[in-house]
Amino acid sequence: MSDFEGLRALVTGGASGIGRATADLLAARGARVAVLDLDPADVDEPLLAHRADVTDDTSVRAAVERAAEDLGGLDVLVNNAGIGAQGTVEDNDDAEWQRVFDVNVLGMVRTARAALPHLRRSSHAAIVNTCSIAATAGLPRRALYSATKGAVYSLTLAMAADHVREGIRVNCVNPGTVDTPWIGRLLDAAPDPAAERAALEARQPTGRLVSAAEVAGAIAYLAGPLSGATTGTALAVDGGMQGLRLRPVDR
Repeated sequence: MSDFEGLRALVTGGASGIGRATADLLAARGARVAVLDLDPADVDEPLLAHRADVTDDTSVRAAVERAAEDLGGLDVLVNNAGIGAQGTVEDNDDAEWQRVFDVNVLGMVRTARAALPHLRRSSHAAIVNTCSIAATAGLPRRALYSATKGAVYSLTLAMAADHVREGIRVNCVNPGTVDTPWIGRLLDAAPDPAAERAALEARQPTGRLVSAAEVAGAIAYLAGPLSGATTGTALAVDGGMQGLRLRPVDR
């Protein structure tokens, strides 16, 4: 496919996981793609790599400007950079709450704020935010993470309303549990990694974890020219976790 031919895309957190899968897919479909990441050392051609810390507004603004200059403008922003957090509302102190919000929510704000002047000059402008099933379903021991993703979901809707008349579409994807390096580290730290993986797989009706490539496919749909009438939408990529209520398997 070459539906992104001529388009310029910027992906944050694009050196690994969902971000890397998205950057690779957009490039394969014809886009010129720049990646922003804390450690972009493993990013190679055809992707363009820029180091940026989404908690530092100066760093973000400089990296977005360099990326836009290298690409000759911006048409698509994928706001993907984020970190995880575990625990109930009691388990993390104020500093950790502030740190995770700074990355997961304000990081998107900073990047969008820097990219908007460039997106306004595009005839095909789209922002896709990586949200989560945690924004719309109560998951155990994810209070802090869920709060940040709930904010991302609301932010997506508000941005869509603010910028629709400027020709900028804003949507988000809501993945279930994705087989990423972060989940891998979480499983490795569990007392029984195999049992923990089985539990995570079992709570998704498809019976398996979501792949980064499947989330990338959803992001590409929302960012692409064929979704020109789609804005203010959250697309679940969760193996049916949000909407399906299956009966237990008969034994």
